[in-house]
Amino acid sequence: MQPAEMVAQTGDQPAMLSGRIAFQGEPGAYSHQACREARPNMEALPCRTFEDAIEAVLRCEADLAMLPVENSTYGRVADIHSLLPNSGLHIVAEAFVRVHINLLAVPGTPLSQVRRAISHTVLLGQCRDFLRAHDIRPVVAADTAGAARGVAETGDAEQAALASELAGEIYGLDVLARHIEDQSNNTTRFLLMAREADWSRRGTAGMMTSFVFRVRNIPAALYKAMGGFATNGVNMTKLESYMVGGSFTATQFFAEIEGHPDDANVRLALEELRYFTSMLTILGVYPADPRRH
Repeated sequence: MQPAEMVAQTGDQPAMLSGRIAFQGEPGAYSHQACREARPNMEALPCRTFEDAIEAVLRCEADLAMLPVENSTYGRVADIHSLLPNSGLHIVAEAFVRVHINLLAVPGTPLSQVRRAISHTVLLGQCRDFLRAHDIRPVVAADTAGAARGVAETGDAEQAALASELAGEIYGLDVLARHIEDQSNNTTRFLLMAREADWSRRGTAGMMTSFVFRVRNIPAALYKAMGGFATNGVNMTKLESYMVGGSFTATQFFAEIEGHPDDANVRLALEELRYFTSMLTILGVYPADPRRH
């Protein structure tokens, strides 16, 4: 195994507060809502896929990309963790966005007339109680904003969409019922990605550091690698593993810790981690969202 390589870049400029921010989905998607909440002065740029949102930043068509990484109800967003290390972008901020699900229909439609609710399967699963109580049949769609657009285009009063209020605003739909999700704490965490890293200390809730690594091929390597964080008092908030290169034996880990790499205890923990790894890449150093705590 080759010696561990630790990749980190620094930047002098803070994350963009104006310009364009790319997101995956159609106008009115929850990622669009996240853009509005986290960067209200930036123009939101819809993209077909996560890869397209990343490419928009790399091609300088956008200054930031807003990428969802996990939801408090649904869990980890598929494919995101495998995209981040090879994206060529850096995490410069995080945003926690409360996901409120609403029943949207063509103007003038009474709730009693709705027979079908169209949305992404995840949202349909989060509104089972409401749909059952009103005898509304769930219908799966590719995405939430697309469902809202479809309802507006068809004009069928018997079908409604489960989506954000922003989608209702964009497509001219009435909100028949607000905040109908079964769980009242439904929240999605997003990462804001930029071309240049920003390691400046900022924010009021402390700093976070995200990185990926692969352990060396020695007995108990992961256990030994994690020891430095415990002995140096560094709080690790996330540790996830996933296969790389289609191999059942090549495992990469995604981790997040509280603190800045320049903090003495974090520096010591990362040095110890480096000794037991064949690859260590810092993906971003960024302020914690106050809603994290």
